Amino acid sequence: MAATLPEVVEELLSEMAAAVRDGARIPDEHLSSLKFVFGSSAIQALDLVDRESVTLISSPSGRRVYQVLGSSGKTYTCLASCHYCSCPAFAFSVLRKGDSLLCKHLLAVYLSRVMRNCQQLSVSDKQLTDLLLMEDTRSIKDADGTSSFKTEAY
Repeated sequence: MAATLPEVVEELLSEMAAAVRDGARIPDEHLSSLKFVFGSSAIQALDLVDRESVTLISSPSGRRVYQVLGSSGKTYTCLASCHYCSCPAFAFSVLRKGDSLLCKHLLAVYLSRVMRNCQQLSVSDKQLTDLLLMEDTRSIKDADGTSSFKTEAY
């Protein structure tokens, strides 16, 4: 039975995690495989991990969200549990065109978990909800960059 690409990636990440767990360096062949599958996004994701740009935000209820400070200085929200990132590249290349499995931010999340190089922040459930709602509001934009909904003063 042939393996699908997501299964191959999952196996590759598992092997990388095992190497880190054993105290070894990630083997060059694993890094080459990563570059083969993800192209330049692999290098960019590794750079984000090296710069410690990935933060795991968790709340007392067990909810977990990742924020990645992108190379442009903008922060993107990633949900690893459902393979989602708020960046435009994810929406276009992953969801719309289907020519990529992950964007560099989501790949950085998975790599930071494998490499155990992730900032951690604990917040209240309300703070996490507010953060997600704020992200949702920022992502609702018209083509000209203005908000597509109106707020009324009361």
